[in-house]
Amino acid sequence: VAAASLGLVDPAAAQSSPAAQRGLTFVRVHCAQCHAVDAVSESPLTIAPPFRTLHRKYPIENLRGPLSEGIVVGHPTMPQFRLEPDQVGDVIAYLKTLER
Repeated sequence: VAAASLGLVDPAAAQSSPAAQRGLTFVRVHCAQCHAVDAVSESPLTIAPPFRTLHRKYPIENLRGPLSEGIVVGHPTMPQFRLEPDQVGDVIAYLKTLER
């Protein structure tokens, strides 16, 4: 309860699969400095889309390839990165908890 009140636990992920919980941990460590990774916050970097809106632009499953092959975007603030297969599955599982 204390962790939830401090914003340390996303309620959707807290009741989700272990993969989604691992995905939440991953995006908090690697993505939250720019993107909103929860269901309500604003992104710290204005041009970084909140993760809760990604499903409006792309079917979440379609992100498997780019996450595993390396995401490259046309602006310098987004680092290039590539996830390991188990990390891709975890992040996809978490992103699906944000679809509403």
